[in-house]
Amino acid sequence: MKKWAFVSDFDGTISKKDFYLIMMDKYFPEGRELMKQWKAGDMKDIDFLSSVFTSIHQEEEQIIEDILSIPIDEYVPKFIKHVRENGGDFFILSAGTDYYIHHILSKYGVKDVKVYSNEGYYHEKNVHMNIDKSHRHYSERYGIDKSRVIQDLKEEYEKVFFIGDSEPDSHPAVYADVTFAKNGLQDLLRKKISHSFR
Repeated sequence: MKKWAFVSDFDGTISKKDFYLIMMDKYFPEGRELMKQWKAGDMKDIDFLSSVFTSIHQEEEQIIEDILSIPIDEYVPKFIKHVRENGGDFFILSAGTDYYIHHILSKYGVKDVKVYSNEGYYHEKNVHMNIDKSHRHYSERYGIDKSRVIQDLKEEYEKVFFIGDSEPDSHPAVYADVTFAKNGLQDLLRKKISHSFR
């Protein structure tokens, strides 16, 4: 069994702003209405993101330019190196799409990081997701079941650390040995804990 792994969410955790928010604000302002439905629980995450990603209507060069302008936490490349130097493996776990994640990792010279995410690709001026319903990590709501990924990694590693910032991260957080909660995830986990003690 391997020693330890550090698993990080991407949007809002590694990146300082979510890709879908940037695309929506720039190319699909109508998405703000859809966002209300999604936040109210009337729309699955994967359906909301698909709506935003297929409403960009730009050439790939422009989309890549937008992706590369997304700021990330400046310490992340050093942190990944630090994890590896101390015998750990680093993974990215995202309910977005690997399409933009790989572009950003490449910009910052981050190599050989396994990304667990929804497969994304450019086609006819938009970003599409290739969701495999037969995959063991498939989730009807998110496209990828983050909890299952963490559980699988726990079969391989003695200790699994996880960091996230939002609702999709509240599910895998329960299975990690240690969870670092950023932003809204802190309150979500507090609520989960208080419910479990009732």
